[in-house]
Amino acid sequence: MFGQLSNRESLRDLVVALEAHRNKCYCLGMGKHVTRSNLAKANESRDCRIFEDFAYRMIDEARRKRCTDIFKLEGNVYAFDSTTIDLCLSVFEWAEFRTTKGGVKVHTMYDVETQVPAFVHITPAAVHDMNAMDVIPYEPGSFYIFDRGYNDFKRLYRINVLKSFFIIRSKGNLKYRIVKWKRRLPKNVLSDAEIELTGYYPSKYYPKRLRLIRYWNEEQGREFMSYCLVAVVQHDIRLERSTYEVLQILSISLTDKTSLRDLFEKTDYHNVKEQIDNS
Repeated sequence: MFGQLSNRESLRDLVVALEAHRNKCYCLGMGKHVTRSNLAKANESRDCRIFEDFAYRMIDEARRKRCTDIFKLEGNVYAFDSTTIDLCLSVFEWAEFRTTKGGVKVHTMYDVETQVPAFVHITPAAVHDMNAMDVIPYEPGSFYIFDRGYNDFKRLYRINVLKSFFIIRSKGNLKYRIVKWKRRLPKNVLSDAEIELTGYYPSKYYPKRLRLIRYWNEEQGREFMSYCLVAVVQHDIRLERSTYEVLQILSISLTDKTSLRDLFEKTDYHNVKEQIDNS
């Protein structure tokens, strides 16, 4: 947790940071000395399923406490995407990605309402993103948001059959015909129409109608994942701060013995993100 919250990039980097707080390590339950070899052995000997089970327990707790029903929909709203983590090929031979590069791919289903990941699937980096759609635990009535890379109509139709919904960016070469369209449109909505796919395989794999919306976005916003534990802390001590601000304060106070409530009440942070963006 210290390594994650302080953004350490390696075990060596983590040990160097802990050495700077050597006099506090024993009081924090870490022992007198933390070495890279001991951390490596601990990582190698512990069953990863222990961490997986505990992670999902924390995910469930964080999602339950942060649920606010902001969308006023009967189902949950999820965003699904992947990220590739580079690995040293000479050390992780099983993770071959390219000729001289290794890596794994983390496929994450993100609960948009609670801002907590709801499902994580790890594969070799060479696995295509669309294949991860087969292991998503779909919930009837929920909404799933995908990027353009997940345009697989056979897999998307399965979501429809399960009585769930999906939103995906269409490809530029999508072939379709318009069945009907709306004339009165909200602001920034350029068109809203029902379509039928006309391409041979797309129409075969997805025989139902789709809704095609063209939308002009005035501002390009981004959402970042938060740690489950931070999400739970925010809820339990009723912090009126963004997750970003909480992470910034924690990252520079990890070895401080001040109680969390005092730490946040005495820290005069006003919109930390805006201050950093304007610096």
